[in-house]
Amino acid sequence: MGKIQDDDKLYSFLKHFVDLHTYRSFRRFKIIGRENIPADGACVFGSNHCNTLMDALVLLATSRQKKVFIARGDIFSNPHTAKVLKWLRILPIFRIRDGIGAVRDKNGDTIDQAVDVMHDEVPLYLFPEAAHRTKHSLRQLSKGIFHIALDANRQFGHEKPVYIVPVGLEYGDYFRFRSTILVSYGKPINVTEFVKEHEGENEAVIINELKAILTQRMSELISFVPDNEDYDAIWEMTKIKSGRLPITQKKQLERNRRFISNILKFKEKEPEKSKEIFQKVMEFTKHRKEQGISVSSVAMRVPFWRTLWKTFLVLLGLPVFVAAAAVSSPIWITAWFILKNLKDKAFRNTVNVCVELILHPLIMATGVTLLFCLVPWEYAALGSIFLYYSYVFYFDYSEYVRLWTSDLRWVFNKNLRREFKELDLFN
Repeated sequence: MGKIQDDDKLYSFLKHFVDLHTYRSFRRFKIIGRENIPADGACVFGSNHCNTLMDALVLLATSRQKKVFIARGDIFSNPHTAKVLKWLRILPIFRIRDGIGAVRDKNGDTIDQAVDVMHDEVPLYLFPEAAHRTKHSLRQLSKGIFHIALDANRQFGHEKPVYIVPVGLEYGDYFRFRSTILVSYGKPINVTEFVKEHEGENEAVIINELKAILTQRMSELISFVPDNEDYDAIWEMTKIKSGRLPITQKKQLERNRRFISNILKFKEKEPEKSKEIFQKVMEFTKHRKEQGISVSSVAMRVPFWRTLWKTFLVLLGLPVFVAAAAVSSPIWITAWFILKNLKDKAFRNTVNVCVELILHPLIMATGVTLLFCLVPWEYAALGSIFLYYSYVFYFDYSEYVRLWTSDLRWVFNKNLRREFKELDLFN
């Protein structure tokens, strides 16, 4: 049996197809920090885990280079599923909740395969938080990534350096399809050098020190908000502040981090006053959501004129939207039925992407065939282009209408706007 990282022509072909649809699922897809990825050794990448399968699809699409992932072991319980997952270059890692026996008997084989992947200089990706969570924060990191890195260093650290590379995934929205994504690669940890500098120390101590470093570097790549009772208020304030001007994703991340830092400093200096402000913010947030008003509407500086301009664009795009909704209806109707019964909202983007990935090619194949059979080729070509972008237009227009409706509610809700003006957002 071959290695999990061996070349596979079918996998390579399908990867391009999947990557294309992953890019289509975002309005903006940006990657920064590639220069931090070492070119002289073996790398294991540790990323935050906030958006279920979307996290892996995003990381897969960051380059054409082959990659191997490690996922939670319980999804490998079915032998047929396990076979498919291995073909998809995913290895299982078992946790204590899966049973001591599974951790003891099966993780050793995974670590051996993971080390072999790194030895062949194929990027290995893990989510050290071990579970997804739709928050701009971090769970306590598990030890798996450090055991793999230290094992790799023991086996071939004398030949080539071993690195842990922090990765940050910053989504514009965790739940809305066609949002934005910023992938940031941070400063790598040279495990080989670290072990040399801490020669003689207990491995458990080394792991804890590496964990602290990786946690810090991962937190620097996202809009990190401490996960405590003030998280929701701080993030609400951050969204309002960062949404006022259209800027690049990198600058928005920098602005978010700066504003969050200022809030945390103020909280430390004025705990009572900040608590009072947080309570007012949460009351405002409750009222905003009850009225169906988006935080982007609250962030508007000139709400009336922007709403007037949006009304013109909504009317202009309506005929195209009706046509796009009709031809893409198998996709959005199927997704709607699945999402209606979805318990974990974190899977919303994953569902939308997977449904579009399966049904869009079928619609294209059927529609293009009919067009070229029934109308002149010039019209068939134009119709094919429309078919290709129909679902994207349908979704973007629907989102635009949602925000336009929110803007209208905000413009005509004087009481809520008065409540907002009374807030102190640490200007």
